[in-house]
Amino acid sequence: MPAQNKLDMLEKISASLENSKGVFVIDYRGLSVKETQELRRALRAAHSEMKVYKNNIVKIALKNAGMPEIDDMLAGTCAYVFFENDPVDAAKVIKEEAKKLKKLEFLGGIADGQALSADGAKAYADLPSREELIAKFVFVAASPLSGIAQVTAGPARALATALSAVADQKNAA
Repeated sequence: MPAQNKLDMLEKISASLENSKGVFVIDYRGLSVKETQELRRALRAAHSEMKVYKNNIVKIALKNAGMPEIDDMLAGTCAYVFFENDPVDAAKVIKEEAKKLKKLEFLGGIADGQALSADGAKAYADLPSREELIAKFVFVAASPLSGIAQVTAGPARALATALSAVADQKNAA
């Protein structure tokens, strides 16, 4: 019979997996307590949370949740970043903190129902955020409309310019 604290940890991990859309696995060796607190604070701002659990219990929780297996990356000192909404936001925070602290690194993760390698997880950090994509879409959608408006206004503008020139000639004479 497993120890009660391990069963409690399994419940916590299962709840975290259930309440999130995915998880990134990171190596956090060498972080001081203060650096860890800063990382957690930055992740919270991105609607994510970092937890440290026993790797074997995480493997069991992932299997119970029917999520892809990522057993090969669950070795050594791992922290788990559970994200609620957009994986890009959480990945960007991890990448920025890794660049700043030079102690973090992606080991992999699960996003959009797919297992990710370390490179796949890093690739999420290079994607534009949801807001950036919406802004780009609006710009692309509005560009042809503004071009059409300029083309249709051209003849009227030319007529107004010609009439103004005729009026100026008559006033000068």
